[in-house]
Amino acid sequence: MKLGINLLLWSDTLTDDLFPQVEKLKKIGYDVIELPMFDKDAVANCTKWGKKLDDMGLLRSGTCAYGHEDNISSGDPKIRRQGIDTNKKILDCCAAAGCSVMAGDSYSALGVFTGKGATSDEWKWAVDGMKEVAKHAEEVGVKIAIEALNRFECYLLNCAADGVRFVKDVGSPYCGMMYDTFHSHIEEKNIPNAIRTLKDCLIHVHISENDRSTPGSGNVRWDENFDTLYEIGYNSYFVCEAFSASLPKLTAATKIWRKMYESDDQLARDTYAFMKREVEKRWK
Repeated sequence: MKLGINLLLWSDTLTDDLFPQVEKLKKIGYDVIELPMFDKDAVANCTKWGKKLDDMGLLRSGTCAYGHEDNISSGDPKIRRQGIDTNKKILDCCAAAGCSVMAGDSYSALGVFTGKGATSDEWKWAVDGMKEVAKHAEEVGVKIAIEALNRFECYLLNCAADGVRFVKDVGSPYCGMMYDTFHSHIEEKNIPNAIRTLKDCLIHVHISENDRSTPGSGNVRWDENFDTLYEIGYNSYFVCEAFSASLPKLTAATKIWRKMYESDDQLARDTYAFMKREVEKRWK
């Protein structure tokens, strides 16, 4: 089992001034750094980051959020085409950085709503678009980890069952599911059953508290989560996803208005200790 943390706690852009923070994370014990991939034209910078993280002995995953203009489930064919192309470019960036997976809402758009539930057309558009994206993912060697989001952020995929049906419809070995403890805490009626549903397609896990602060400090049912992930044989990355109120763009998207932990360094240290302790209880 490899333990990681998402750099979105510090920045949504990969800049050189993040390297000292990454050094700190390495010293804490992290194996994996999750890179924000919001610049679709950053292959050169991602290549540099990949080489640097190779030198540091760190694994990496990528994450991205998509907006209205990149929505492959949109009713506008021009927007769908742009969404497919953006997904491919983000995959290129992930490949350049050496990421094994690209996680996020690549099938839809964050915070975009129509006022009603998803239609069969929207589902079909998203599946068809993702089939093309998955072919590119296979070409560049980066798996897509589809993230089901809670109902306040998305209306196409909200729970594990939705995600499994979507991945089956796409039908590619390079399109799997991500499980996020924050979203599942909101949407799932039964955490163990939700995780069991994902058994055959789960490729990535986000560890996130119910208020997006330090994992282990809130109301997520952690024993149920870790016990069942162990039960189904999950053995890949656990990546902490937490957010601060210091980044304006992320604050608007994540609705984090107040500080809920002592410091970023404290959250990173405590989260690593928490994940390590929970893993050592189960994975031998």
